[in-house]
Amino acid sequence: MSTELFAIAEKVYAGERLSFEEAMTLYRSPNLPFLGHLASVVRFRRKPERIVTFIISRNINYTNVCWVQCKFCAFYRLPQDEEAYVLSDEEIFQKIEELDAVGGREILIQGGLNPKLRIDYFERLFQAIKGRWPHINIHGLSVAEVLYIAKISKLSVEETLIRLREAGMGSLPGAGGEILVDEVREVIAPYKDRTDEWLEVMRTAHRLGMRTTATMMYGHVERPEHRIETLLRIRELQDETGGFTAFAAWNFQPEGTRLPIRRKASGFDYLKTIALSRLVLDNVDNIQASWVTQGPKIAQISLDYGVNDFGQTMMEENVVSAAGTRYELGIRDICRLIRDAGYTPRLRTTFYEDAGDPEELLRQLSEKRRSLLNAAPAGERVIS
Repeated sequence: MSTELFAIAEKVYAGERLSFEEAMTLYRSPNLPFLGHLASVVRFRRKPERIVTFIISRNINYTNVCWVQCKFCAFYRLPQDEEAYVLSDEEIFQKIEELDAVGGREILIQGGLNPKLRIDYFERLFQAIKGRWPHINIHGLSVAEVLYIAKISKLSVEETLIRLREAGMGSLPGAGGEILVDEVREVIAPYKDRTDEWLEVMRTAHRLGMRTTATMMYGHVERPEHRIETLLRIRELQDETGGFTAFAAWNFQPEGTRLPIRRKASGFDYLKTIALSRLVLDNVDNIQASWVTQGPKIAQISLDYGVNDFGQTMMEENVVSAAGTRYELGIRDICRLIRDAGYTPRLRTTFYEDAGDPEELLRQLSEKRRSLLNAAPAGERVIS
């Protein structure tokens, strides 16, 4: 090991903060197990028990209409497109009912920048959801959606967030962070919010008492230093507000997009990136795995590279799968992957409160299914 790497390791062991230059040195190192070891040191310092959490959640993409036309997105449709849609209330409620039936705790509700949907649409929808399912958190929208709703509703960002919160939105996802460097954002999403705008929406949400997550989409036109700059900007805002509950990194999915890149980032690159994220983000409690883009095996390995949270079950996922990548994991699958890696699975809420033993929930759901089968009239089929 070089003198430079040894000095960085000593800083990690001492709990000292890494600089941009030190993070770049680690990125350039081919010694992936060494990086994983350092990330695990930080992970177990913040989360000493061998517990890996996850949440039972469902993505609900209420609309695919979006005029921004991000070059990395294969999901959006322009307003006049024949495949454009806005889900009806009944369709959304049916999806939530299905989630609730299996013990779900969260809906991740996101869409596009639809010119027809102003603040009153979201207030009415969120109030209706919370009226029926007060125990399910609305992890709602994205920075880009918040900015656009504010603009077309002639409101400030703060007023928009306050009204959304009062209507029932409990937290704000980190979607849209991509790379927090304008040089990159101007290439991949020229009509989208800039870095300072994204950070300011998050700052405002935190100031209002809302918790949020942060994400980074990598593996497109950015350079390694852009990834580190993104992590440092998240770390700086977290120093200021303490409002981020978790961070997740996921790699660009090229199929069907307008970026001239056709090779996906490797599992090696993912493990290096997520380990660096754990090391740089020394003030963010939780690092999530990205099994949706990397698949279950790499996500399982990432538990030894600084990750302490397996993300969420997804009863449906439309954005990443629109770009050609589709992995599906249920509660039982996630529990098995976590246990096989030497950890104990636990359910959590959006806010990382303990929500119980997932295997006990599976037993309860199995018993409930047997009861329904036994109670069904002869010849009638019960769908589980």
